[in-house]
Amino acid sequence: YSEEEIVELVHTFYAKASKDPGLGPIFEARVIDWDAHFVQMINFWSAQLRGTSRFRGAPMPKHIALPELSAELFERWVQLFHQTTGELGNPRLEQHANAIANFIAGRLWQGYQMSNYPDRRPVALRIV
Repeated sequence: YSEEEIVELVHTFYAKASKDPGLGPIFEARVIDWDAHFVQMINFWSAQLRGTSRFRGAPMPKHIALPELSAELFERWVQLFHQTTGELGNPRLEQHANAIANFIAGRLWQGYQMSNYPDRRPVALRIV
C-alpha cells in the first residue's frame, strides 16, 4: 500500500468520524490540534500496514481515560472505518486494514472494560 493511500484513509475516516453524532463530540472535545492528530494517525496506520516505525505513542491509556465509552461507540468506529476502506478502491488494503481495525477495537474495548469496570465480566464487540 502506498503512503498516499494511508493518508487518504486517515483523512477520509476522520472526516466521517468527526461528523458522526456519537463519535464526533468525543473527538472534538479531545483533539486540540487536528494536524498533529493526523500525523500521529498516519504514522500509526503506516506502521500497521506498511511496517514503518514512525509511530510513537500508547493508545491504550488514552482510551482508558475517556469517560463513558461503550461497545456501541467502538462498534460505530469500526463500522465507519470499514465504510471508509470500502470506498478507497483497494480490496487488499481494505481487507488488511479492516482486520487490524477489528483487532485494535476489540483490544481497546477489552482494556477499557478491565480498567473501568473491573467487577464486570467483559462484553465482546459485535463486529460485522
